[in-house]
Amino acid sequence: MKIALIGRGAMGQLVSGLATKAGDEVGYTVASDMSELSADQLGAELRGHDVAIDFSVADAVPRNIEACVRAGVPVVEGTTGWKSREDEIKRLVEGQSGALVYGANFSIGVNLFYRIVTNASRLFSTVDGYAPFIEEAHHSRKRDAPSGTALRLRDLMTEQLKTEIPTSSTRAGFIPGTHCVGFDSEADQITLTHTARSRQGFAAGALVAARWIVGRKGVYEFGDVVDELLSDML
Repeated sequence: MKIALIGRGAMGQLVSGLATKAGDEVGYTVASDMSELSADQLGAELRGHDVAIDFSVADAVPRNIEACVRAGVPVVEGTTGWKSREDEIKRLVEGQSGALVYGANFSIGVNLFYRIVTNASRLFSTVDGYAPFIEEAHHSRKRDAPSGTALRLRDLMTEQLKTEIPTSSTRAGFIPGTHCVGFDSEADQITLTHTARSRQGFAAGALVAARWIVGRKGVYEFGDVVDELLSDML
């Protein structure tokens, strides 16, 4: 598989290393924010690749996805912080028969955590007296707060509990990522926590998504990839 990498930050470097180790070819690589490149210019560089993986910056996501669509290259979008333009980007991809996998978090563990939290929230929706909350923490360089993962958790919990979920964020030091979901009552507190030890799980998941999207058309969440993997195992 020939991969184009958009973004040469920590995630891009991890993806590159894992892909090379797996025997994939890493072709064109572009820095996170190459604002001087137009969608046409970037698309010309992307042609001939099997897939593109984007871990860049939120402001560049619309251009990057447009470039991939024009080049006929499926894209795995790992950047967060562009939710306000999600509908616009989906219309672009679907209208031009492109292929996109996106997600708040590409860790397999986090996507299993989503399912655990959904089931827990469904249980707590049947009893009174428990107040839900979310706490998340990341390294000081992460720009969006709350994180995309926290927002996804909040959506999943709200769907089950039909109430507002207080969400707090911390940005400090070198924390790879911690998400805690809690249910608090006068008598006790129950918490569920996912702690990332490194970013390697995110990079590995992005490569899983890249292999999955090749040959497909349409817009998918990474959860769709995980669902199919789980169904194949059961």
